[in-house]
Amino acid sequence: MLDIKWIRSNIDEVRTFLANRNNDLDLSPLLAMDEEKRALLSETEELKARRNEGSKKVGMAKAKGEDAAGVMEEMRAIGEKIKEIDLRIAEIDAALDDMLLSIPNRPHDSVPVGRDENDNREVRRWGEPKAFSFEPKPHWDLGEALGIMDFEKGASLAQSRFTVLKGKGARLERALTNFMLDLHTVKHGYLEVEPPFMVNSKTMQGTGQLPKFAEDLYKCEGEDLWLIPTAEVPLTNMHAGEILEEDQLPLYLTAYTPCFRREAGAYGRDVRGMLRQHQFDKVEMVKIATPETSYAELERMTDNAEEVLRTLNIPFRTICLCTGDMGFGASKTYDIEVWLPSQDKYREISSCSNCEDFQARRMNTRYRPKSGGRPRFVHTLNGSGIAVGRTLIAVLENYQREDGSIEVPEALIPYMGGLREIR
Repeated sequence: MLDIKWIRSNIDEVRTFLANRNNDLDLSPLLAMDEEKRALLSETEELKARRNEGSKKVGMAKAKGEDAAGVMEEMRAIGEKIKEIDLRIAEIDAALDDMLLSIPNRPHDSVPVGRDENDNREVRRWGEPKAFSFEPKPHWDLGEALGIMDFEKGASLAQSRFTVLKGKGARLERALTNFMLDLHTVKHGYLEVEPPFMVNSKTMQGTGQLPKFAEDLYKCEGEDLWLIPTAEVPLTNMHAGEILEEDQLPLYLTAYTPCFRREAGAYGRDVRGMLRQHQFDKVEMVKIATPETSYAELERMTDNAEEVLRTLNIPFRTICLCTGDMGFGASKTYDIEVWLPSQDKYREISSCSNCEDFQARRMNTRYRPKSGGRPRFVHTLNGSGIAVGRTLIAVLENYQREDGSIEVPEALIPYMGGLREIR
């Protein structure tokens, strides 16, 4: 959520970044309501001053034994008018909050301006795609032939975009999860958390999933509970409503959770295999930092995610998303894309973002500076560390052999009980 005072003072900049984000939101109703509220606040302050003056007159009249009925009636009318204005201000506040919740975050100055993914800027590449002596197979063919993936069973148990992993496939998913958690907790210093997999509406609103993305979420009927689309939601909200000490920052949190998304806008995309699922596993990273350190922390977080792929020896590239391709709550985002041989291209496997104080304002999460002064809003960051299912896909495709077997990456052998191949 952006500060209404900042919007009011920088309206041309707001209109520019909305256009750069391909957002045609009309700010006129917001500005009109804000102006009305400020006029009403001025009026009610004037009325309160008159009421205070009138109260003094009533006291003086009574002290002299004079009739104060006329002044008292005037004070009663002023009190009623103040109540009426306060009710209108409350209505405007609710409407302003709704409008502010629909405005995306302001992009950082370093974010390239562009309309879509074609305008994203590549930052770096790591590793060389393997030159196969045979035609590499897609993960769905490999998984089904090995008996470790069952797409038909997933669809019959639930619906399309659900997959059953079996035997060594399930073991590989678990191995990847534990490998990522160990890397982030032991080497990178994150605190492991096991949060609820369902949260309430206030929590969803705190990180920006509600109200904008309600159609992409799964809600429990009859209850104020939503299945989480990412562990970012509960992890970031863990300090909602709190004032932290600067010495506590930065906070590093990580969690494994299943994630649930309706993929409402993805009809017809990646329908084969398990690249785009309604339920998928992910190891998430969240940071809570001061404004002065948050962009350095974004670089570290991105490197933490990249290290997963470097350690697995799987090629990837990192791109900086342009204004038109960036998520609603982000000020700056790096996407990490892993090489998939069957598609002969890079596909997203992690997204690391700095949301600055956008989420903190929604959650009212602040910190008390060591130098003194009023509490300030923290900056929040989140990143996939990384998507487990997509990493499994990348392992299968990049480590496949001509006979259809899969070599187990060296880093995963201890997590696979010493197993070196899947066949």
